Amino acid sequence: MSQQLIFFDIDGTLLDHDKQLPESTRQAVQALKDKGHEVAIATGRAPFMFAKLRKELDIQTYVSYNGQYVVLQGRVIHTNPLDKQALQALTDIAVLHNHPIVYMDHEDMKANVPHHDYIVESIDTLKIDNFPAHDPHYFKEREIYQSLLFCQEKEEDFYEERFKQFDFIRWHPVSVDVIPAGGSKAKGIAKITQKLEIEPENVFAFGDGLNDIEMLKTVRNSIAMGNAHDLAKKAAKYITSSVDEDGILHGLQKVGLLD
Repeated sequence: MSQQLIFFDIDGTLLDHDKQLPESTRQAVQALKDKGHEVAIATGRAPFMFAKLRKELDIQTYVSYNGQYVVLQGRVIHTNPLDKQALQALTDIAVLHNHPIVYMDHEDMKANVPHHDYIVESIDTLKIDNFPAHDPHYFKEREIYQSLLFCQEKEEDFYEERFKQFDFIRWHPVSVDVIPAGGSKAKGIAKITQKLEIEPENVFAFGDGLNDIEMLKTVRNSIAMGNAHDLAKKAAKYITSSVDEDGILHGLQKVGLLD
């Protein structure tokens, strides 16, 4: 079998609902590598949010920030930052509505308010060591690849109408990702496949969330987890079992990458 390129989302795909890596997933990833395949991550997370996972699985290729910061075998090959003027305007309006914002670059994240319950509630679900400190000017001198806007469901509609420079993708009941318009995991994946010169039929992707839809629609061999959002399942070519029911292993077996 020629070399295959396999992308995995993290939350709800590689990691279960307790943010643990199932042993069957760990073994499956190693088996892929033993066969000479390129294993990669495609996530909405910041690079610093999954450094431990990359080390644990020895993965050096990843699409982070939903495609805005792309690394191939340890080297940055693509970045797509948010427009600073538009981000300032978004911040000004969000402040008026008591909707806090977190600014994220490749190294850290900072909040424009000292404290807000929505920030605590959503970030805590990620079960990471990092928590955004207060620095309302963080975005002014740095390239920001993604922001988090904290608001109730459907409240992002107000911002979508006013800021065509951005896409707003909900990942939590009180938080949405803010990325450059048209940015996606699919575009980040394309940067890697082009560099590696791997044919579309040799690319695979696993995902479960709303931010995986474009990836699952675009990648030739796409697999939605059994626990995936219904729209993600509709976008995928295949559906496997849930993350906590050996979904990665079964999915890899279903598409013929593992016995």
